[in-house]
Amino acid sequence: MEESQKKKNIIDLREVASKIWHNKKLFFKVWVVTFVLASAWVLPIPRNYLAQVTLAPELEGNSAAGALGSIASSFGVNVDFSQGSGDAIQPLLYPHLFESTEFICSLFDIKVESEDGDIKTTYYDYMRNYQKKTFYKIPLIWTISHIKKLFGKKKVQGGGGDGRIDPFRLSEDDRDLVEAIKANIVCTVDKQFYTITILVRAQDRLICATMADSVRVHLQDFITEYRTQKARVDVDYYKHLIVKARKDYEAALIHYSTFCDAHRNTTMQVYLSKRDDLENELQLKYNAYNAISTQLQTAEAKVQERTPAFTVLQNATVPIKASEPKRMLFVLGMLVMATTGTILYVLKDNLFKAFF
Repeated sequence: MEESQKKKNIIDLREVASKIWHNKKLFFKVWVVTFVLASAWVLPIPRNYLAQVTLAPELEGNSAAGALGSIASSFGVNVDFSQGSGDAIQPLLYPHLFESTEFICSLFDIKVESEDGDIKTTYYDYMRNYQKKTFYKIPLIWTISHIKKLFGKKKVQGGGGDGRIDPFRLSEDDRDLVEAIKANIVCTVDKQFYTITILVRAQDRLICATMADSVRVHLQDFITEYRTQKARVDVDYYKHLIVKARKDYEAALIHYSTFCDAHRNTTMQVYLSKRDDLENELQLKYNAYNAISTQLQTAEAKVQERTPAFTVLQNATVPIKASEPKRMLFVLGMLVMATTGTILYVLKDNLFKAFF
C-alpha cells in the first residue's frame, strides 16, 4: 500500500518533458500573445526620469562634540549632539518640510524648459497642462471625474483674488496637484551621517534635473531664512535705532556749534556752563550712536554666523535612462508568468494524479 502511494507521488520527468515538447505550439502561441499584450500595455505608459541631489548640512554644536561625533560615526555609532543646539528644525525633520503645502507651493513659480525646447513655462503650468497620460486610462479618469461631479460635494474654489495660489485655501485641483508633486519630490535623511538626499521624478529629463537643483536651492534658502530670522530681526531693529541716534547726534552737534559760534568771545560763567552742558550732551549722543553702531555690527556678524553651510556631495545631473517603467523587465516578467501558467495547464493531469 505504501509502495503504491510512493509511486503515485512520483512525477516522471521524461513524461513531463514529452508533454511540454508536444505542446510547444501552445507555448509559442502563449508567448506571442503575452508579448503583444504586455508590450501594448507597457509601451503607452509615459517614461519618468529620476534626478538626485545629496547634501551634507552644517550642524550646530561645539567643536569637541563634532569631533567626537565624527569618530563615533566612523565606527558606525550615531552620537546625536545636535539635540542640544537649540535649532528647532533638525535635519531629521527636513522630510516633513517636504510635506508642507506652503513649501510645495513655493516651487510653483520655478521656470522649467523641456529638453526639446518646446515647453518653456513654470513648474505649476508644466504639472497641470503638460503631463502625458496613458491613453487607455483616459476613459477611466473621465468616468471617475464625472461620477465625483454627480455624487461628490460642491467643488471648493481657492486662491487669492489676484489669481495667485493661496496655500491656506487651495482649490480641489490645486490640492490634487500638490499631492502629485509630493509624490514626485522625496527627501530622505541618513540618520547616521545626516546626509540629505533629494529625489525628483519628472517626465522630461532636463526638467527633472532642473527641479532637483531648484528644490535644493529652495531648501537651503528656507533653512537659512529660519536660522537667521532672529539675527535679521535684530539687524533691522538696530538699523532703526542707529538712524534715530544719528539724527539726535547731528541735532546736538548743530546746537553746540551754533551756541559756540554765537558766544565765541564771551567769558561769562553762565555761557561757559551752558557750553559745557551742550558739550556733555553732545558726547552722550555720540556715545549712544557709537554703542548702537557696535551692536549693529555684532548683529550683522551674527547673521553671517547663523547662516548654515551646505556641502553638495552630489550635484543634479540630467539622467540618461528612464527610471520607470521598466519595460523589458515587465515584458520578461509577464512571459515568465505566462510560461508558468501554461506549464501548469499542460501538466494539470500529472499534478492531479501525483498529489490527489
